[in-house]
Amino acid sequence: MQIYVSGSLAFDRIMNFPDKFSNHILPDKLHILNICFLIDELEEKFGGTGGNIVYNLAMLGEKPILLSQVGKDFSSYDEWLQKHGISVTGIRTIDQELTAGAYITTDQSNNLINGFNPGAMKYPSLFDMTSIDKNEALGIISPGNLGDMMDHPKYYRDNNIPFIFDPGQQIPAFSGEQLAGAFDGAEILISNDYELEMILKATGMSKDDIVEKVAYLITTLGEKGSAINCKGEETLVEAVPVNKVVDPTGAGDAYRSGLLKGLSMNKTVAEAAKLGSVCAAYAVEYKGTQEHSFTMEEFIKRYEASFGPME
Repeated sequence: MQIYVSGSLAFDRIMNFPDKFSNHILPDKLHILNICFLIDELEEKFGGTGGNIVYNLAMLGEKPILLSQVGKDFSSYDEWLQKHGISVTGIRTIDQELTAGAYITTDQSNNLINGFNPGAMKYPSLFDMTSIDKNEALGIISPGNLGDMMDHPKYYRDNNIPFIFDPGQQIPAFSGEQLAGAFDGAEILISNDYELEMILKATGMSKDDIVEKVAYLITTLGEKGSAINCKGEETLVEAVPVNKVVDPTGAGDAYRSGLLKGLSMNKTVAEAAKLGSVCAAYAVEYKGTQEHSFTMEEFIKRYEASFGPME
């Protein structure tokens, strides 16, 4: 089965400020704020929801096609993807733009100041969806270009292609009507528990209303695992124990990769979610969203330590 991943590619530029922001911000001067934080460390990481998902899928033995858009500075990320056997054929380059970038500054109190430049993500991917084999395809729409996030579900729905809708950080960018229309008919609507509350508030729907429009509603719950709802029935899937929690960023994308792998193997959603839990465990043990690695042998061993023999 061919997996299609719609989602962002981005550079995460993480900066460390060796002090506290509060020591340099004057509360009575916020109306004329003009301040410079001198950082002592800068790291550039490869990220974006689409990039993170395909990275994990490649380690799981899949060859996903990523539908995304990048800018003129993409060369190093391009090399990284191809090094890991990931196809770049579905990626559109916007020559006059930069690749999307997150600029994150942290202080000694773990406070964050974050800026995000969508860059090339402002443009649709323009992937030829008619080239998809309708009988051998599985799609996921993760946060990225808003047009793609509305158009791709419609194509999948109209052509009876199963898809996962994962609105994530783009939830506030949709109207309630747009959001409900995008996940209508999805095989799975997935979010974390905070995002689910945002979805319910934006659409005015209840969880029961949602499972009338999708086959499954999956809610990830961090260290508590994940909950799968289907027509009034709820199944809980445990999280996999980790050696050390270093950075939870990217764990959700890793979970989605394991979920997709399981579905491509024709496992039930609950069984596929167990693969998601294993994949997420690897991600949280490293700083950055594409820093962890595993072999399939290691993955299966870790799966079986938590869930028993993998069939």
